Amino acid sequence: MSLDAVIAGLQEKVGEDCGLGATLKFDFGDDGTLVLDATQVPNVISASDAETQCTMAISLADFMEMAEGRLDGTMAFMSGKLKIQGDMGIAMKLAPLLR
Repeated sequence: MSLDAVIAGLQEKVGEDCGLGATLKFDFGDDGTLVLDATQVPNVISASDAETQCTMAISLADFMEMAEGRLDGTMAFMSGKLKIQGDMGIAMKLAPLLR
């Protein structure tokens, strides 16, 4: 799956205002990064590498499994598939939005 397709799918899930009120980066390693800026309405999702309040490092395949409900975020974190840097509370608020 391309990063553009992930951006489109994430935009559909979060909508105009996901209520997160923070900035979050998804680091997919060699597959790229994307940033969710939910400090503004409408929320902006872009394929950038900006500084954010929280960074979630996860493979693109594992992210897709989480987004499709086949991989629980807590289990991904506990098994090392998901690494979080910065404000852990932001990552926890995001989990229900991805379902």
